[in-house]
Amino acid sequence: MRLLKMYPTSINEKYIDAVVKELKDGGIIIYPTDTLYAIACDALNNRAVERICKIKDIDPGRSTLSIVCSDISQAADYARIDNVAFKMLKEYLPGPYTFLLPSSTTLPKVFKGRKTVGIRIPDNAIAIALATALGNPLMTTSVEVDDDAPYESVMPESIAMKYGDKVDIIIDAGEGDVVPSTVIDITDSSSPEVIREGKGEFFY
Repeated sequence: MRLLKMYPTSINEKYIDAVVKELKDGGIIIYPTDTLYAIACDALNNRAVERICKIKDIDPGRSTLSIVCSDISQAADYARIDNVAFKMLKEYLPGPYTFLLPSSTTLPKVFKGRKTVGIRIPDNAIAIALATALGNPLMTTSVEVDDDAPYESVMPESIAMKYGDKVDIIIDAGEGDVVPSTVIDITDSSSPEVIREGKGEFFY
């Protein structure tokens, strides 16, 4: 496991290139978002997605999987976004939100059978740089936060101790947040529903 120190205010292009190479080779990373640190892989690599599901004990057949995209244009390649949904995404993203949308057939087979996909465009320069350089989304799931010591559990040192033997690269960008994204179901864009209250406020 490699630990790379980089901050959203000072992007290291060599580190971005190294992380993207690892992702393209099927590697697993931990990186910062605008909420929690997240475990991620190339969303189009089935084996890597399955590896993350094992790490987090996620059943991809039952759980909604989320992807981090560089922008709405990239998201539109993997989710069906109507005009109303597009206006919502444009208003709230980038930001600490996960929007549940109807999935498209371009997602890999591990997503098949799931009618929805979570779309994230974090307000974090590292996350955006990774999705941009990779050229497609990252399948992403948050690191676990310890309820007894939430802030300690999102420090890069603690994350490295917990996940260091399970991932290939950890990007250390300092202390992470302890509040997850707000999740909004807009599979029916005419009737958005907040599934989880998180860091972002949603009014519609």
